[in-house]
Amino acid sequence: MISWKRKLASRKFWALVSAVATSVIVLVGAGEEAAVKITGLISAVGSVAVYILAEAHVDAKRSAEEEVVAADAEA
Repeated sequence: MISWKRKLASRKFWALVSAVATSVIVLVGAGEEAAVKITGLISAVGSVAVYILAEAHVDAKRSAEEEVVAADAEA
């Protein structure tokens, strides 16, 4: 089964999406300016997705560590 969380956090995935979008734009005959703008937009969205998922991972790790410390303190 595909792990979409992992895929969305992959820079290679976003590079692939940008490359495919650029190829389609060139194929349909849109101008270079449109290709650059759309590729930039895809890169920005990919960067935000990677950042959000990375921060969620860090927060989850921190929360788990704090729970372990709290449990040790109670024992």
